[in-house]
Amino acid sequence: MRKMLLAAAAVTVLHSGCHRNKVARAPLPPPPSAPIPAETPAPATVTPPLPESGETGVASWYGYPFHGRAAASGDIYDMEQMTAAHKTLAFGTMVRVHDLDNDKTVDVRINDRGPFVDGRIIDLSHAAARAIEMIGPGTARVRLEILSAPAPLVPAHFGVQVGAFRNRENAERLRLRMEAKYGQARLVERTDTPGLWHVVVGVESTQDGAVALASRIRGENSSITTTFVVRFDSV
Repeated sequence: MRKMLLAAAAVTVLHSGCHRNKVARAPLPPPPSAPIPAETPAPATVTPPLPESGETGVASWYGYPFHGRAAASGDIYDMEQMTAAHKTLAFGTMVRVHDLDNDKTVDVRINDRGPFVDGRIIDLSHAAARAIEMIGPGTARVRLEILSAPAPLVPAHFGVQVGAFRNRENAERLRLRMEAKYGQARLVERTDTPGLWHVVVGVESTQDGAVALASRIRGENSSITTTFVVRFDSV
């Protein structure tokens, strides 16, 4: 009898062990993975458009007595460097000057303002003028090609020069007349023309706006026949 009981107990234990081994254990699900953030695109680099090439007119050159003086950009003018003055191009603009008579070219950096003579579009350094054989004639017919321009640090502003005077009182009388008629006018001294007071009218945000203002001023003032659009490097 005892043997029968022991055998029955052994069968029960064996049956229980086999039952435990057959219990299915589902694996735990993996923890949810964090969402992958979308890659932030790098900000696009905006390259400012170059000023328009193809300006055509007369080039002149300047040396003494301006050599060693401060240019409008703040540079000390060195007439043996490849630089030039222009009325509206940003300082640091690189320009290729094509002489239309002898087909020679020279590359210059704009670091000054001028020339304020009717029909002239650029004033070259002595070295640049020599490179296109312009020293003897003094002037040349040229075409300008813009090679590169610096990114603007501040918005450009343009005005219209309507006169230049050695007598400040005469300049001030014209300034007051222009201010009454067009809202804004100022007297400007330039390092490239010491002793002269320039009367400049208006502050336009675009060169086209200044060109339109210049046309209006000439049309409404018979005594003003020559105007120049100029760039303000500080307002």
